[in-house]
Amino acid sequence: MGINNRGSRGWRFQWPLFFSRVNTRKAGLAGIGFLAGILLLGSWNMPFHSQAAISQAADPASVGSLPNMDKGGFADIAQAVTPAVVNITVRKEAPVPMSGMPSDPMREFFGLPGMPEMPGMPKRPDGPPAPEGQGAGSGVIISSDGYVLTNDHVVDGAKEIMVTLPDNREFTGNVIGLDPQTDLAVIKIEGEDLPYVPWGNSGELRVGEYVLAVGNPFGLNSTVTLGIVSALGRGGMGITQYEDFIQTDAAINPGNSGGALVNTRGQLVGINTAIFSQSGGYQGVGFAVPTNLAKPVYDSLVSTGKVVRGFLGVGIQAVTTDLADSFKLDQSKGALVTNVVPGSPADKAGLKRGDVIVEYQGKPVLDPRSLQHHVIRTTIGTEVKMVVIRDGRKHTLKAEIREQDKPVQVAQAGQMGTTEGPLAGVAVQNLNPGMAEQLGVEENVHGVVVMDVAPGSYAARAGLVQGDVISEINRKPVSSEEDFLKMVSHLQENASALIFIHRGKGALYLTIKV
Repeated sequence: MGINNRGSRGWRFQWPLFFSRVNTRKAGLAGIGFLAGILLLGSWNMPFHSQAAISQAADPASVGSLPNMDKGGFADIAQAVTPAVVNITVRKEAPVPMSGMPSDPMREFFGLPGMPEMPGMPKRPDGPPAPEGQGAGSGVIISSDGYVLTNDHVVDGAKEIMVTLPDNREFTGNVIGLDPQTDLAVIKIEGEDLPYVPWGNSGELRVGEYVLAVGNPFGLNSTVTLGIVSALGRGGMGITQYEDFIQTDAAINPGNSGGALVNTRGQLVGINTAIFSQSGGYQGVGFAVPTNLAKPVYDSLVSTGKVVRGFLGVGIQAVTTDLADSFKLDQSKGALVTNVVPGSPADKAGLKRGDVIVEYQGKPVLDPRSLQHHVIRTTIGTEVKMVVIRDGRKHTLKAEIREQDKPVQVAQAGQMGTTEGPLAGVAVQNLNPGMAEQLGVEENVHGVVVMDVAPGSYAARAGLVQGDVISEINRKPVSSEEDFLKMVSHLQENASALIFIHRGKGALYLTIKV
C-alpha cells in the first residue's frame, strides 16, 4: 500500500468514486477514496442532478454493430454505448466515531475492509445504530439478462443497491460476487430489453489508440470523454493485488468508478478504476482494469460466486541490475523468490528462496507480475514446468497448481551496532517478540531490527529503512547483534552486501553497493 501524501507536492492515487454522507445539517458533503484511505475533500452543492434520458441506439439490445466511423465519428459510439452505462447508488452503514476520539474521515465514509485500527486506539464500543452513508458510482451492463460489471469499492458493504439506467428505469441490484484483489464486482438486475456493451479484447489495444470513457462523474449521468491509450500493463502501484492497468488520458473523475472504457468499435476494453492526481480531480492520468483480466473474473463470479485462481505459494520480487550481479545472472529479468509457503506447490516442487524463476510453461517470466498472471490463469490441477536459476545454473522443476484459498500475505533498548563499509551508518537492535508484533513480522522471523539509517549512506540509497529486519547478509543467517557485527566486520570497505530483510509481512533482497 502506498502512503497518502497530504503535502502539496506528493502524487496520490484515488478511486474516482463519488461518495456523500447523509447529513441533516449539511447536504452534499463529499469524499473521494484514496489508495491509503479516504480523504475528505469538501462540499459539492450541486445546483442540478439531471436524470434526463439519453437517446437509445437503433438496437438497444446490442451495440455490437456500429455506424461507419467516417460518417458519425465518436458520436455513434457514444450513442450506442451510453444506454448500457448505469448509475449505481449504494446505501451503507457508516461507523460511529468513538466517544472522545476525533472523527476519522477514512472510516467515516467507507469503513474499508481490512483497514487496520490505529495503534493504541480502543475498539469501537457497542452503541446506537450507525448513521447511513450514501455513495454513487458507475457500472456497465454486460449481458442482456442484466449482469452489471463495476468496481468492488463501489458496492462493497452496501446494504442496498439502486441501479438507474439513462432512460430513467430503476432496478434493485443484487451482488453476485466481489473480488477485492482486482477491485471488480458483479451485480444483477432484473429487467427486459436491457442494453449492453459487448466484450472487447484489451490485448489488441495499442498505445496511442483512441478510447472513450463513459460514466457518471460528480453525478452527471452519461458523460463521455475522449482520450488515447497512454500506456499498457501498468502494475506495481499498490492499487490492487493483481494489476495490469490500461493507462489513459480520457478524463476520469469522481463518480466514474466502475464505468466503461471502450474502443472505437464500441466494445468494452476496460473498467475505469483509479486516477493519479495532485488536485483530487482529473490530471490526465487514469487507470482501467483491462477486459482480459476482468472477463475471467466476471465469468468465475457469475458461475460460482467466487473467483477461482491458481496458487503456487511463493513471495517474489523484481530482479534489479544490482541483484542480477549478486545472483550471477546474465540479465535483470525473472522473478526472484523471497519466500516459499510451507506445504505449497512451490515447496513440494523444490523451489527455494533465492531461486530466480525465468520460465513458466514455456513462456518467459520477465518480472514478478508476468509470473503472477501466468499462475492465476493456470487451470487448477495442472502440472507446470518452471525453469529457475539457482547459483548460476538452470534447473527445471515441476509443480501442480492448486486453488488459491485466500489472498496470501505474503522493549528494552539493546546495544546499538555501528558498522563500516556498505553497512556504514546502520544501527541495529536484537529482535524480540514484542518488537516483532509491533512491526508485523511473522513469529518465526529471526534477525536484527534496523533502528537507524544515516541519510545519504550506502544502505539508505539502497532502500534500507528503519524498522526493517535483517535476517541474512550475503546468504548467511543473522540472528543477533553479535552475528551482525561479526559479519560486517569481515566486509571489505569497497565490497557490496546482499542482505535479506523482512518488512511487515513481506520480504525482499537488497544489494548495497559501495
